[in-house]
Amino acid sequence: MGTVFSFDIRDPATPAITEALHGAVAWLHQVDAVFSPYRPDSAVSRLDRGETTVGECDPLVAEVLTLCERAERTTNGCFSTRAGGRLDPSGLVKGWAVERAAHLLYAAGARNTCVNGGGDLQLTGEASPGVPWRVGIADPLRPGRLLTVVTGRDLAVATSGTAERGLHVHDPRTGAPARHLLSATVIGPSLTWADTYATAALVMGPAAEAWIGSVPGYELAALTPAPPPTR
Repeated sequence: MGTVFSFDIRDPATPAITEALHGAVAWLHQVDAVFSPYRPDSAVSRLDRGETTVGECDPLVAEVLTLCERAERTTNGCFSTRAGGRLDPSGLVKGWAVERAAHLLYAAGARNTCVNGGGDLQLTGEASPGVPWRVGIADPLRPGRLLTVVTGRDLAVATSGTAERGLHVHDPRTGAPARHLLSATVIGPSLTWADTYATAALVMGPAAEAWIGSVPGYELAALTPAPPPTR
């Protein structure tokens, strides 16, 4: 998926947890093989070229595209699988894949974990007994510095912005780069939706604060560009 994934498991190692960790890694490779828009042989690439149908693809494709349709409706078109002109559900897939990986670990008995996919995290339990997880959010204006720190238990944290990749999110309604926010961090229970909402928030701009406020269980921390200097 073009980024780095990591697993931080704070529970004592057991054969079941070790097996689940290997399964979670295999799961992420499977997701990449099915959904990568950069791999010409992936199901998403073949579907985009019209060489196959959704019904002929891995059932995961239909599941993800259904979630993407829901995301497009929920965000009033600010999230789209075709923002760049070709089929690309990456804005939802990464968070969905990381959340599923975290569930595999939890089912095996790992109750205190952090699964990190390129800076988007699904956190379960605590960092240590009585100590919540602490997640630093990068400041796009000051490389190497933090904008804020998110603290909590059993939560997802997703950030979309310009700190690492510049203006890489486009407004699917206009095709223009999303410029109204430098970063948008969404906190909530599910990384599938936190990741999706963070991308949509970057497109919405300042209106995202009120919109996220209407979504139960989710919060937004956003950074707007500095106003131009007055003469």
